[in-house]
Amino acid sequence: MLNSAIVIKMKQRLNKLDSQDYDNIECWQVVESFNKAQVEWSRRQLHGINLTKEGDEQSTRRKDDLQVLLNTSDLTLADKAYYYRAPLPVDYLQWKRVDVYAKKGCCDKRRMTVYLAEEGNLNQLLRDKSKQPSFEWAETFATLINNTVHVYTNEDFDINMADLVYYRQPRKIQIQGCVDPYTGIASAVNVESEFKDDIIELIIDEAVSILAGDIESGNQFSRSSESAERNN
Repeated sequence: MLNSAIVIKMKQRLNKLDSQDYDNIECWQVVESFNKAQVEWSRRQLHGINLTKEGDEQSTRRKDDLQVLLNTSDLTLADKAYYYRAPLPVDYLQWKRVDVYAKKGCCDKRRMTVYLAEEGNLNQLLRDKSKQPSFEWAETFATLINNTVHVYTNEDFDINMADLVYYRQPRKIQIQGCVDPYTGIASAVNVESEFKDDIIELIIDEAVSILAGDIESGNQFSRSSESAERNN
């Protein structure tokens, strides 16, 4: 969907399409509210805070709607004795999985099953024979701390390669000539939403409810909030 269509639809929903009063909506407000709505919508669907209580990949619709945000990144690992660490990508939103390939002595490279664990249980996991990293069983665990992922080896094997599969932040739209509220710089090009048109319609309703709340327009706020969730 073109950005021009998003602007028209948002002003129409706010009943400001032909208005010249003090509630005129500027382009930067459209951009800011739409980008905010994208993040809020994505987080709700991933967590299952919707009418059908369907979260990440719990139905065909959730798989189909959120697949555009799935991304793979090669992790540049640094060896830290009994674990390897790598920074999370700058557009990271939510964990999906990490693929690790390990090697031990003269054994062939092996793909490990990696579980996401709690940092608070680290010492217990490393000490527990049934849960600690094991090259023999091709299992280990990882934790997240300070925007880095730690993959543990307990000095049992070496990691040759790791790939992170994750949900990334939605791409922010830009309207050419509009000042970006985050940088204060006018956008040189149009950047359109990457979502399908049917999802953009829901995000428009979400963005309209944000703007309606900002300008204290109760009717538009209620109608748009209900519509955004009813059609998920």
